Amino acid sequence: MNLDINLLNWQQEVWNDSTRFKVVAAGRRTGKSRLAAYLLLVNALQATKGHIFYVAPTQGQARDIMWNLLLELGGDMVEGSHVNNLQIKLINGITISLKGADRPETMRGVSLAYLVLDEYADMKPDVWELILRPALSDLQASALFIGTPMGRNHFYDFYKQAELGGDPNFKAWHYTSYDNNLLEKSEIDQAKMSMSSYAFRQEFMASFEARGSEMFKESWVKFSEEEPDGDYYIAIDLAGFEEVGKKNKTKNLDNTSIAVVKVGSQGWWVKDIITGRWSLDQTAQKIFQAVRDYQPISVGIEKGIARQAVMSPLTDLMKKYSRFFRVEELTHGNKKKTDRVMWALQGRFENGLINLSKGEWNIQFMDELFQFPDALTHDDMVDALAYIDQLANVSYSYDFEEDHFDVVDMVAGY
Repeated sequence: MNLDINLLNWQQEVWNDSTRFKVVAAGRRTGKSRLAAYLLLVNALQATKGHIFYVAPTQGQARDIMWNLLLELGGDMVEGSHVNNLQIKLINGITISLKGADRPETMRGVSLAYLVLDEYADMKPDVWELILRPALSDLQASALFIGTPMGRNHFYDFYKQAELGGDPNFKAWHYTSYDNNLLEKSEIDQAKMSMSSYAFRQEFMASFEARGSEMFKESWVKFSEEEPDGDYYIAIDLAGFEEVGKKNKTKNLDNTSIAVVKVGSQGWWVKDIITGRWSLDQTAQKIFQAVRDYQPISVGIEKGIARQAVMSPLTDLMKKYSRFFRVEELTHGNKKKTDRVMWALQGRFENGLINLSKGEWNIQFMDELFQFPDALTHDDMVDALAYIDQLANVSYSYDFEEDHFDVVDMVAGY
């Protein structure tokens, strides 16, 4: 069983890698579909049982993108085809089925030997999570996710998880239309002249950036696992507490975010940004735990009614555990949030003065960062991080004796 396989350089990179789940973000006309077709055919020819699925957002798209391509590349390896069912049977008896994610009921109850999800950004994530991922388990089969970005949706989350390398079963690749050396570069350049910069970056450069977001660029974000010298600071951006637990009212509420940052001569190292929607007592516990874990030289909470509310249970925890610390009052400084975040973070990110420690919080934070200042997107993690700028420029005195402790909203000293 032989196929005449000719691959571009970028296709060869993905082809040669043995990672089980491959996630490829690529621009238009890069050759995504041809790579997917070759992988479908080879995996089908190597299979002895199970089904092979190619899934596009709709069944019509699956037919238009892959049907003729599979028949062309399969050649003598194709024993028969049924266009009404969108199935191609190979000479070893294995069938490749073309499916639409808009009809998930047609994909249930099978055992898959290989899977391709094309234009995953345009599918509902439940199709993978609830139907297709379980179908791969019996044969421990592999899958290829491939497509052009559509802003920062579930495909972006999936890609970033694979890129960050937390799970060795996933790996990510990124290619632009310029990576197809069979495509005339002048054609791409000409398309650029007739498209908006956002559309060109998304469609040809495979950029995940959100529409209208220009304040922070993805290339500015750096990671470092090596903890630098310096001192920890903790800044807290509080949400309200009165709605917690009322399911019909929590949907659009802000989160509380606790930024834990080490500040040194080389810039900021963001250890963690803890975020969530908690009750008053839970919020106090989260703050106290962060202080106990990282022993910052300074802690600050955004000024307001929420700050006044959380100081009481926080003070109780200090007394209970005999661990006292000063809580600075962070203010807006008569600046709009957009200006305050820009002045605190933009230059630092652009000049490589902020490094992130890898963690589960990364994806949510970067989603907020790259969409800032989108009014429809939460920005609590970004806001908390920006407050570090104010906090790290305040001088502190630790001439404090526990006997002089006064239950107000400022408490000093370790």
